[in-house]
Amino acid sequence: MKAMLYEIFLHMKLNVRSKELLVHYYIVPFIFYILMSSVFTSIMPDARLTLIQSMTVFSVTMGGVMGSPYPLIEFYASEVKKAYHVGNIPLWTLAAGNFLSSLVHIFAMSLVIFFTAPAFFDAKVPADLTAYFLLLLLLIVVSLSVGMVFGLYSKSSSKVGMATQLIFMPSMIMSGIMFPVTMLPEALQTAGKVLPATWGFEAMCAADLQFGNYYPLLIIMAIALALSLLRLRKISID
Repeated sequence: MKAMLYEIFLHMKLNVRSKELLVHYYIVPFIFYILMSSVFTSIMPDARLTLIQSMTVFSVTMGGVMGSPYPLIEFYASEVKKAYHVGNIPLWTLAAGNFLSSLVHIFAMSLVIFFTAPAFFDAKVPADLTAYFLLLLLLIVVSLSVGMVFGLYSKSSSKVGMATQLIFMPSMIMSGIMFPVTMLPEALQTAGKVLPATWGFEAMCAADLQFGNYYPLLIIMAIALALSLLRLRKISID
């Protein structure tokens, strides 16, 4: 347990020193949050009602899906993997350490949005804070699970950047965080149902812990974790 905590702490320090991860976890989400919140609240005053949720979903999706895969590629494609073999340390601890440290970073950025949006943009605070934060944590875990699949199966950083765009860009358009999904063609509305951002945004706006609001996130998480475990098992054998 002590070794695992040390590894999480080490990953957090490495993440802070990584320019790539700083961009995905903090810099781009914060700039997007400030700029787009200013625009949304200026042209659509009602945007403040779901501003915290929409900006948080953007931050979580960028950090979890686009940012978290990079350390996995660096670790499993480098000599670090051999060092873990020599030390008889399970290789899954690398993925687990990256997962948990990324969760802390993404949650921290989400808190920045949560506490500053009401003051900066008169954003409405969710009524049920317990439900909101539980659903936020679930969305972060699901997004990181999807990101882990990309990180474990991709061969290079350049390829993972292109691959994660297949999730990130549709999430921005079809999840409802930029404009109501009812403005989209029915086919795109249906396609958006496979994205964690869509279900996360709907659940966080409802702030209701009824099972029907979040069970699709559990399904996506289960599939992503199963794929990740299969890949980790293959990496360990190789």
